[in-house]
Amino acid sequence: MLKAYTCCGATPNFQGMQTSIASRQRKANGDRPWVFGFLIAPSAVTANGVIQGGALGYLLSLQHVSSGTQSHLIGLLSLPTSLYFLWSPITDFFVRRRTWLLAGGLLAALFMAVGFQQPSLSSFAALSLMLISACASQLVVSSCGGMMGALHSEQTRRVAASLYQAGSLGFGALAAWLLIFSSSRVSQSALGWLAAALIGIPTLVAFAAPRQQEVAADTLTATMRRVWGEFKTTFLRWDALPYVACMTFPMASGAAVALLPGVARQYGVDGDHVAWVNGLLGGVMMAAGSAAMSLVRTRMRVPVLYMVVALVNCACTAVLWIGPLSPTTYYTGILLYLFTVGSCYGVFTAVVLEFLGDSGRSGSARYSIINSLGNVPVLYMLQVDGWGADRWGGRGLAGVEAVVGAIGAALLLAFFLIRRPAPRPIVSVPRATE
Repeated sequence: MLKAYTCCGATPNFQGMQTSIASRQRKANGDRPWVFGFLIAPSAVTANGVIQGGALGYLLSLQHVSSGTQSHLIGLLSLPTSLYFLWSPITDFFVRRRTWLLAGGLLAALFMAVGFQQPSLSSFAALSLMLISACASQLVVSSCGGMMGALHSEQTRRVAASLYQAGSLGFGALAAWLLIFSSSRVSQSALGWLAAALIGIPTLVAFAAPRQQEVAADTLTATMRRVWGEFKTTFLRWDALPYVACMTFPMASGAAVALLPGVARQYGVDGDHVAWVNGLLGGVMMAAGSAAMSLVRTRMRVPVLYMVVALVNCACTAVLWIGPLSPTTYYTGILLYLFTVGSCYGVFTAVVLEFLGDSGRSGSARYSIINSLGNVPVLYMLQVDGWGADRWGGRGLAGVEAVVGAIGAALLLAFFLIRRPAPRPIVSVPRATE
């Protein structure tokens, strides 16, 4: 990137500066951040809808598969969401990232449809096909990350991050509800084609993805040297540690989402109401919370905003901790908790993008690694929240989630308010227009 500056008595090139600013503004206007709310849909339907959203578990129960076996099978199919950084680097090479997104989404749809054609969803053939579908769908995630890292302004990155999470949560909840609702009305084969349509049709939005620049082709040695330089710029610096803490500290994990339905009866709430409040309505609330962050206009640094929203989430969780054991407390606390968890997820992705920096040649790979770190607090907070629920019941679950999360958020908020950000080193990268 060329910069206009004064050095050794040189005259500032004001006309060049104005031209550069206007050029960047035109590029930012062409970023189309709204499109990322749809681009993530293939992965959202596959992972958050079919596999982890309850649709597959419900269908397995209809085939008389025990809950214990269901947990093992769904856990197996969920592995790609944590391990996709192993194959995601491929989306940085050979063809454009949006082409990889198209390939990943359409392959996920195809293998999901074929998997549902098997007589038993718990058979080796069906599970293998759905596992391939899950792996292919993660190419969508890494491609989206690389493309968002190439957006031209911080504001469009924030908007894209919020709508990306809103799409992930919204499409996942909608798909789970629609598949479960349709399961008693159509055959399993037709249900597979419905799932494939929900995965494949939004993939075509990739044709509306913003045009981006790509790193010019070079020799393999030069390319690997450039990739290593980008990894060092992102990870091997002292200022990376606070961002790693943002990824791994316990605030805003959303781990209680999976456990709160189990304590609903302590608040006098029956199963039918839990299905609606924690199911479709809950997914809509999380999507709405994430989308709402796209409307926030502030000069506040993204990590600071993330900690502030995380503290608000902790305060909302405290409603379930401090309030009386009544349905009103549960409904109010759950809806506030889910809305603010969605808000946290939206800002979390913006923090990931700030940590990532420019996509360069390895943006998808670096995004995948950083995003995978965000799953760490979900795993250990599930254990911490479960311990609180076993010891003190539903209030204990909410109390532990609120207190531990607030401590983590307060510590990082204090750090980011006190410490000024250091400038990132710039890696000179030749570019070619895509």
